[in-house]
Amino acid sequence: MRGNERAARPRRRIAADGWLLAAIAAAAFLNGYGIWQETYANTYYTTAVGSMLQSWHNFFYGALDSAGSVTVDKPPLTFWIQAAFAWAFGLHGWSVILPQALAGVATVPLLYACVKPTFGAVAARGAAWAMALTPVAAAVSRTNNIDAMLVFTLALAAWFLLRGVREGRAGSLLAAFALIGAGFNMKMLQAYMVLPAFYLLYLLGVRMKAKAKYGLLAGCTALLLLISVSWAVVVDAVPADKRPYIGSSETNSVLELAFGYNGLSRLTGDRGGAGGASGASGASGASGASGASGMGGEGADRSDAGGGFGAGSFGSDGGRTAGDGGGRTAGAGGGRAGGGFGGGGMFNTGEAGPLRLFQQALSGQASWLLPLALLSALALLLPLRLRSLTAAQKETLFWLAWLVPAAAFFSVAGFFHSYYLIMLAPPIAALAGAGAWTLWARYREGTSWQSWLLPASIAATALFQGYVLQAYESTIGLGWTIAVAGLGLLSVLVLGTTGAAGRNRRSVRWISAAGLMVLLVGPAWWSATPIVYGQNTMIPAAGPDSGVGGFGGAMSGRAAGGMAGGFPGAMPEGGAGGRMPGAGGWSGAQGDGADDGAGGGAPGGLSDGSGNGSGGAADSQEQNGFGGMTAGSFPVGRSGGDVAVDQGLLAYLRDNETTDYLIAVSDYGTAAPYIVGEGEKVVILHGFQNSDPVYDEAKLEALVRSGKVKYFLVGGGFGGGGGRGSDSLNAWIEQHGKAVEPSAYGSSASAAATLYEVTLK
Repeated sequence: MRGNERAARPRRRIAADGWLLAAIAAAAFLNGYGIWQETYANTYYTTAVGSMLQSWHNFFYGALDSAGSVTVDKPPLTFWIQAAFAWAFGLHGWSVILPQALAGVATVPLLYACVKPTFGAVAARGAAWAMALTPVAAAVSRTNNIDAMLVFTLALAAWFLLRGVREGRAGSLLAAFALIGAGFNMKMLQAYMVLPAFYLLYLLGVRMKAKAKYGLLAGCTALLLLISVSWAVVVDAVPADKRPYIGSSETNSVLELAFGYNGLSRLTGDRGGAGGASGASGASGASGASGASGMGGEGADRSDAGGGFGAGSFGSDGGRTAGDGGGRTAGAGGGRAGGGFGGGGMFNTGEAGPLRLFQQALSGQASWLLPLALLSALALLLPLRLRSLTAAQKETLFWLAWLVPAAAFFSVAGFFHSYYLIMLAPPIAALAGAGAWTLWARYREGTSWQSWLLPASIAATALFQGYVLQAYESTIGLGWTIAVAGLGLLSVLVLGTTGAAGRNRRSVRWISAAGLMVLLVGPAWWSATPIVYGQNTMIPAAGPDSGVGGFGGAMSGRAAGGMAGGFPGAMPEGGAGGRMPGAGGWSGAQGDGADDGAGGGAPGGLSDGSGNGSGGAADSQEQNGFGGMTAGSFPVGRSGGDVAVDQGLLAYLRDNETTDYLIAVSDYGTAAPYIVGEGEKVVILHGFQNSDPVYDEAKLEALVRSGKVKYFLVGGGFGGGGGRGSDSLNAWIEQHGKAVEPSAYGSSASAAATLYEVTLK
C-alpha cells in the first residue's frame, strides 16, 4: 500500500529557467575567460599553496614556505580547497583561481534560489542577473583571493537560513550558522558581517515555542563559535616551537590575529606594530626595497612605519612620492578621479563618510544598482506593520540587515581594499531583483504615490550610473554615458507621462522592462573590464583602470603585457612598462628611500620574460610613485612573458644540493618562482611584510646545523628582507658564510643579491 501511495505521489518537476541559465553562462564567462593566462595570480597565496602541497604539516597550518616557518595572514580553509585543485590539476595560476571562479558562478543560482520562493521567478531572475553582473564580484572571482569563496559560503548559509525559516527545519538553521563559522575560517571577522541579518530573520521568522526557539538559537550560536575557533584554538595550543609563526600577528596567536590585524584594525585603520616584535620593515642597505613584499596577500595591507608602504618605501623620507605612478589617476588612461593618495585614500577607497560608496573611488565596484535596491526595499516594506510582517517584508529586512551594517562599515573603515565590497553584492542583487517586480506592480496599480517609485528608481539609478561612467569618458568615450543615462531617462519620460489607465498596455510593460534592463548595461561592461583591460590579481578591481590596481601587484592579461587595451589611452606616466622583475624581485629596489642604484631582485636583474636579465641599476631613478617600480612593472605577474627563474642559479643549487631545502631567501616574492614554478623547497626568512619575527640568529644557526639548508640569498629580492631583525640575520649570514662567485652560476657580478654558502662545524 505504501509503495502504491509513493508511486502515486506526484513528482516534483525540475524545469530549467532559461534566464537563469543565461545568467550562469554570463557569470562563467566573466569569471573564467582568460584565467589560463595566469602564472602566479596572487603570488603570496599561490606560494603558500605550493608549500602546502609539499607536506601535511604545511597543509594544515597554511604555511607560506616549505620549512613551515610562517603562515599566511588568513586561516587556511580556502587554501585547502585551492591546494586540492592544485593537487588534481597541477599547480598553476588558473588551477588556484578555478575554485573562486566556480564559487562566483555558483553564487548566481544560489541567489536565485533564495529569492524565488517568496518573490517569484521574475524577481529571482533579476537577482541572478544583478549578481552575475556585479563588477567587483567578477573581478575578485578571477583571482585566488579569498572573498569570492567567502561570499559563496555566506550565500549558501543564507539559503539554508531562508529554507529553515520557511519550512521550520532545525537542521537547515544549524547548517546556516555552521557555514558562517566556516566563513570565519576563510577570512575571520569579515564573515561575521552578516550576523545581524541572520539573527534578525531568525527572531522574526522562526515559529516555535519560545523555549524551543531560543534553545535552538543558543545551539546555533554555540555551533557557530565552535566551528569559528576550532582551527585557531588547536593551532594556538601547539607550542610555538612546534608550529609556524602566525603571519602578521603581534603575539604569534591566531585569535589575536583574528581580532587585531584582521579585526579591529580594519575599522580603525591602526596597523602599527603588526608583525610582532620585529616591528618596522624599513630596509637597510643590503636588504634592498623596504617591505616591498607587502604587494602580495591583500596587497600591502599595512602602512605602519617602514612596513610595506611605510618609511623607506615612498614618500618624503626618501624623496619618492606616490605621484603619477600610484593608485588610480584620472590621466590619459581615464582613471578615476581622486585615486592614488589624494581623495581616493591610501588604497583608493575614497574619503570616509556616509556617501563613500557613491564616490568615484568605489562607485564602480558594487554600487551600480544601489539606488534601485534602496528604493526597492522601500516599496517592499510598505505598508509596514511590525506586528504583522509578511514573509516578503521579513526577508526584505534580512537583506537590508546584511546590506546596511556592511555598507556602514565600509563607509567609515580606515583599512580595506575595494574588492572587499563583494560583501555588498548579494543583498544589493536580491533587493534590486525582488524590488523591480514590486515596483512595476505598484506602478501598474497607479493608485498612490508609490506608483512613482518605479520611474524614480530608474531615473536615480540611471543618473548615478552616468556619473560613474562620465569619469572615464577619455577612455571609453561618451557613448556609454549617453546610452545608459539617456535611455534610462527616456524610459522615465514615457512612464511618467503615461496615465493610470494605459499602464497595463504591452508597450508600457516593454518600456518598463527596457528601462530596468538598461541599468544592467553599465555593470555588464564594468564586469568585462578585467578581461578587456587586464587585471591586478593581487588587488583586483573592475573598471577601465582595472589593470593598474591599487599598489602594484601581479597584473594579468593584456594590461600587464602593455598590449592593446592594457593601459587605456596611454601608459601611466613614470616609466616604460612591459617589464618584469627577475627571479627574485624588482630592479631598482630602493634601500632606505634613496636611489642606491642597486638593481633589486635575484641575480639577473630585470627579466624580459625570457630570463634575460638587464641589470637595472639605473632604473631606480626613473620611478614615480611605487618605490622602485616603473608604471607597468609589477611583481611576479604577467608582462608580455612570465617571470623567469634564474636557470643558472637553479642549476648550481641543484648540482650542489645536500640539504633538505634548496635555498633560504628573505621574502615570498623571491621564493615564488622556485616553489611554484619548479616545485623546489625554499625557506622564507620573513613573512608577509618582512616584519614577522620568524627567525633570529639562534634559530638560523640551528637550522643550518641541522643540515636543512646551507645556501642563502642576501639582498635584492621582492622585499629585500626588511625589518629590524633582517639586518642581524644578514650580518650573521655574511659572518658565517662564504660568498659564492656569481660566475659560478652564470650571473653578473653587479647583481644586487649575493649567494652565500653557510656551513657550521
